[in-house]
Amino acid sequence: MKNIKKFIFLLAGIVLLSGCSKGGEAKNSSDASNKENKLKVYASVYPIYDFTKKIAGDKLDVEMVMPQGTEPHGWEPDSNAIKNLENADMFIYNGAGLESWTDKVLGSLSNKDLKVVEASEGVDLIKSTHSHDHEDEDHDHDHDHEAEENHNHNHNHEAEENHNHNHEATENNHDHEDHDHEGHHHGPMDPHVWISPKNAKIEMENIKNALVELDKDNADYYESNYQKYAKMLDELDAKYKESLENLPKKEIVVSHEAYGYLCKDYGLTQIGVKGVNAETEPDAKKMAEIISYIKENNITTIFTEELIDPKVSNIIASETGCQVKVLSPIEGLSQEQVDNNEDYFSIMEENLENLVGALK
Repeated sequence: MKNIKKFIFLLAGIVLLSGCSKGGEAKNSSDASNKENKLKVYASVYPIYDFTKKIAGDKLDVEMVMPQGTEPHGWEPDSNAIKNLENADMFIYNGAGLESWTDKVLGSLSNKDLKVVEASEGVDLIKSTHSHDHEDEDHDHDHDHEAEENHNHNHNHEAEENHNHNHEATENNHDHEDHDHEGHHHGPMDPHVWISPKNAKIEMENIKNALVELDKDNADYYESNYQKYAKMLDELDAKYKESLENLPKKEIVVSHEAYGYLCKDYGLTQIGVKGVNAETEPDAKKMAEIISYIKENNITTIFTEELIDPKVSNIIASETGCQVKVLSPIEGLSQEQVDNNEDYFSIMEENLENLVGALK
């Protein structure tokens, strides 16, 4: 009798587990199906991905083209990334010369329905202080992107064999007339526009408008999300202004010149060990100049980044007695930042704390 009872209990347990397993499989199948049914949006680099994800919420499938934790200067898509764009509904990139590979890659795609969005349209671009071998190039950046070997970028990629991308933003001047991106140069303009909360708001609005156009059924949802984050960006801007405007020091020494827009908005000056491109290495003369500047101006902190080797910053610190702190350009997240669920806003708060500490 006891054996019969044990058998009945065992049988009931098997049936119950089977039911749970089927239920789990059904849920997983449903989740996968929902994901497959969503429109697919790819963002080029982390800040654009973060902004897009915040606006899109759970309505769209948003992925990043560039692998997380990758420094974007000099990176180019591999075959898998290009395959993903072939199957995407929309591609959103920063522009302003950051992604030197966009023209070549987009021009090679057979996906004629891909909608392409340049998030930095509307931003008042500033020139980088390093020319990066572009002294002899007439490289005015005009967001009309006109007269570029019949390579006008039409944001809808509509029915053209040469993938015209027509960037119709007459108020913005990023004239990409001479796109020689050999050596991954960014051109004379500073592409790190998102480091300013004011510019981040412009990029978010451009992204919101693009998502509304892509998915009109959820327009109110995207608008609501945008308003939420636009308010947060306004508050962040006000906090930066209040925290930095009365500090005695205004100069920051940074590993590479990614903070021009931040400095412009809040009255700071950046002195870069490297130029706007983090790949470039300083020569001995540049190192000596930086060390001399730090000593003469009583600089106490040199800023490095999470995605680059701090070797050069550490050498300068050892020569000057500076401390080394992180000032993130938010080009990508380290694994630690990913694990801590950090995002644009949390990192900008950390940046502000480190700036205040260095400029007191």
